[in-house]
Amino acid sequence: MLFCNIDLLDENFALRRGQYVGVKDGRIDYIGDTAPDGDYGERYDGRHRLLMPGFFNVHSHAPMTLLRGYAENLPLQRWLNERVFPFEDKLTDESVYWSTQLAIAEMLACGTVSFTDMYFFLDGMMRAILESGIKCNLSRGLTVFDDSDYGQLAAYQDNLRLLGEWRGAGEGRLLGDLCIHGEYTTTPKVVEAVAAQAKEHGVRMHIHLSETQAEHEECKQRHGMTPAAYMQARGVFDVPTTAAHCVWLEGEDFDILRDHGVTVACCPASNLKLASGYADIPKMLEKGINVALGTDGAASNNNLNILQDLYLFGVVYKGYYRDSTLITPAQALHAATRAGALSQGREDSGLMRVGCKADLCVINTDTPQFTPMTDAACNVVYAAQGADIKLTMVDGEVLYRDGEYLTIDIERVKAETQRCTDDIIAQL
Repeated sequence: MLFCNIDLLDENFALRRGQYVGVKDGRIDYIGDTAPDGDYGERYDGRHRLLMPGFFNVHSHAPMTLLRGYAENLPLQRWLNERVFPFEDKLTDESVYWSTQLAIAEMLACGTVSFTDMYFFLDGMMRAILESGIKCNLSRGLTVFDDSDYGQLAAYQDNLRLLGEWRGAGEGRLLGDLCIHGEYTTTPKVVEAVAAQAKEHGVRMHIHLSETQAEHEECKQRHGMTPAAYMQARGVFDVPTTAAHCVWLEGEDFDILRDHGVTVACCPASNLKLASGYADIPKMLEKGINVALGTDGAASNNNLNILQDLYLFGVVYKGYYRDSTLITPAQALHAATRAGALSQGREDSGLMRVGCKADLCVINTDTPQFTPMTDAACNVVYAAQGADIKLTMVDGEVLYRDGEYLTIDIERVKAETQRCTDDIIAQL
């Protein structure tokens, strides 16, 4: 495809008007203000359109679209124990397949090109991911509440498949990570075993960390250290790790994350809805921690529109810390794009640069909320809506365009997901 006469946000998120961008063999092949030589196939009319890197959603639980609107107005532990866990006990690979497809459809329609997920029933998830064409760093959610060894857990067998037959599936679009759900949902010996396996195989980790005050303080009571210090002591941070939430970090926690290259997956909508609190994002950025964006699951958001989290990321911390200079539009866009790509180990994505993967989205700027466009980056962060996304491309393949999905039967997916949720609720 050749994007013609299209505005774009460059590597510094500055606006360049009337550009030509050529995509070939899955990568950005040309960027310039004149049309290139050669045949790029379809010529895309870029008038009233803005081209930019697609978004990376680095913390989600995709199949939880099944629970959208089901677990509401409860603190986290009651939310989990009274609503989420009983519902999840009724899941099957079929229900997870349909709900993952629904999640992917929602993400693609909002410009997301890749997501980082932890959940269960990986056969269903894997099938949905590969059929859709989206990118994903997938991990198997691991919890253990007894003295079981790691090798005795069902998660161990799933992890062997993630590290073996599933690794790099879909021409590298799918990457297998390992997962520790959290300190409070696992045991020290299992955490150490999973960390050792990740280090042995050179893969990444995905965890929850200091999401709530209770989780954070109870870890200190159990172990005499914060969750960040606990994970460091047990070797989790010996490999690149994405740590979700990090709302209650304190003291040396920030230095621990920075020194180990941990990415913080900030989930502002979920943290607000579950009343978890406000992560100290300004301090993280000041420390040089890689901060990326996540939506969390649809049970705690309740949507997977990362533009909503981008907006909240751009405004919430200004209000909480009473400083309107905090979190610039460029910092917010970096978190939503390049920082997410780096958190997934996708060094060649998340940038508008020749040679990078063509993981891109196109935004309609011919709308009231984009007029006038005095600062395109500000418009994207503060004004853009999910419905403004006109095209989502992954590895040079168009997966969503003008309201249509090229790899997903959206009407069947919606109907099947509704059926699965109805069936599960009838069993409870």
